[in-house]
Amino acid sequence: MESIKSLPADERPREKLLRDGAAALSVAELLAILLRSGVAGEGALAQARRVIAAAGGSLRRLAGFGIADLCELRGVGPVKAIEVIALLELAKRFGEEEFEPGAAFRSSYDVYAHFRERLAGERCEHFYAVLLDNKHRKIRDVRVSQGSLTSSIVHPREVFLPVIRESAAAVIFVHNHPSGDPTPSREDLEITRRLREVGDLIGVRVLDHLVIGRGRYVSFVDDGYW
Repeated sequence: MESIKSLPADERPREKLLRDGAAALSVAELLAILLRSGVAGEGALAQARRVIAAAGGSLRRLAGFGIADLCELRGVGPVKAIEVIALLELAKRFGEEEFEPGAAFRSSYDVYAHFRERLAGERCEHFYAVLLDNKHRKIRDVRVSQGSLTSSIVHPREVFLPVIRESAAAVIFVHNHPSGDPTPSREDLEITRRLREVGDLIGVRVLDHLVIGRGRYVSFVDDGYW
């Protein structure tokens, strides 16, 4: 049985959350913290993975489960089911519209709606790359850097490493302004120019760069910054 206690201390969900923050945990690890204990022959982390698998690996599908559906899963009683449903309902109300892997990029709003709740309230800058295939379908998000209160530290090498590793054909950059004002700074304009040049050099198309503020955003393409 893979119990949480049997894992190395730095891999246990609670310890990882304390050290790295909740964003560093997988969905299964977050759910394992909520489930707390597993069942005979199965630890909480394995049970969490099984619960997610029962929803086809989709957190949104799991959010559609009722108490009876969850209670049909081994080891999930009414108390755990109620806690899971309450948490998922809070997450739904939080308002993030998911831009899922495999979905086609249609407009800057798709990306904004995906990141707005995640980034709008952050106290320091986070810089993300949204990787796309040659049909502009999403591969995945990658957080490239986390900065200070006023700026992020971004280097083209770190930005394009995951792009190349995933064989992405196109990329969209996203970062937030903790001030709440999404107007691009001179540094934003300069790093975007450099990233576009690197993208052209290696054959990866930079489709857009979004700056997310509080309740609004700027698209470099839509708002005429290139």
